[in-house]
Amino acid sequence: MTAVLEFAGVTVRRGAATLLDSIDWTVEEDERWVILGPNGAGKTTLLQVAAAQMHPTAGVAGILDEVLGTVDVFELRPRIGLTSAALAERIPRHEVVRDVVVSASYGVVGRWREEYDALDHGRARDLLTELGAHALLDRTFGTLSEGERKRVQIARALMTDPELLLLDEPAAGLDLGGREDLVSTLSVLAQDEFAPATVLVSHHVEEIPPGFTHALLLREGRIVAAGPVERVITEGLLGQTFGMPLHVSHEDGRFAARRRTHRQATTAG
Repeated sequence: MTAVLEFAGVTVRRGAATLLDSIDWTVEEDERWVILGPNGAGKTTLLQVAAAQMHPTAGVAGILDEVLGTVDVFELRPRIGLTSAALAERIPRHEVVRDVVVSASYGVVGRWREEYDALDHGRARDLLTELGAHALLDRTFGTLSEGERKRVQIARALMTDPELLLLDEPAAGLDLGGREDLVSTLSVLAQDEFAPATVLVSHHVEEIPPGFTHALLLREGRIVAAGPVERVITEGLLGQTFGMPLHVSHEDGRFAARRRTHRQATTAG
């Protein structure tokens, strides 16, 4: 398999703060990763480096056989599909959904003078259909629910047939039903052999879709653990990551975690 991400000693500093500290990490083209950690752990910073939106202060960040600092990022970024809250805020609320998706072909937010052909519009329509959002084609982005916006953003991220898909907290702000719909959608995508390598950032193990193969745990900019999901999503490693004793369960391909009570700890002992 070919590595789509190869980080060696990647460090990001801002003033006196170290946001990422000597990150070594490899993502292969057939892998689906989830990055977990508390607030301030460095998850979004790591994803920004992977998206070629930020250069490391030190170390080497290899992305799709290119090295940040030696490549034109404006040529690299179209090969990467990205969803994030920051990107969503830039989408004009009056923009029609089909245009929100198709405009990714030019790497722009908001239609202007670009021209798209029938193939572009057909791909946008097919992606929205695959993601259960075909009925939204002619709606404006500002009229959508939060869950609907997330689906549209994922369709937009897939528009250019990316080699790497990065999802920054896609379930943030969703209610229970919206979260479960999104997890189901991402699970189908993860199990598609033709889908790109995927990295998902989350705070919650409940948001790990079935079909995701690997996990990386971050705390204070450092890796606590990284590897196959079944070896990493454990009570001990998650407890170390979040700084508290946790009870972790796994049922029907889904994880759940809650703080371990004194009684549970006593029983376990």
